[in-house]
Amino acid sequence: MRLSEVEKRAKSLGIRDTWRLSKRDLIKIIQRTEGNTDCFGTKRGSCEQLLCCWRSDCIR
Repeated sequence: MRLSEVEKRAKSLGIRDTWRLSKRDLIKIIQRTEGNTDCFGTKRGSCEQLLCCWRSDCIR
């Protein structure tokens, strides 16, 4: 997912000042805001969250 798409999703959740965050940090904030574990990029190749919308970017 492109950074612009991540920023759009963040803004729809009420997250502001997205321009100063990295893609990874922004996704982790989105995960927390949605009530999920903020695990993006922490389990390279061993993630059990098969239905996560961030999975394809995360396990690279």
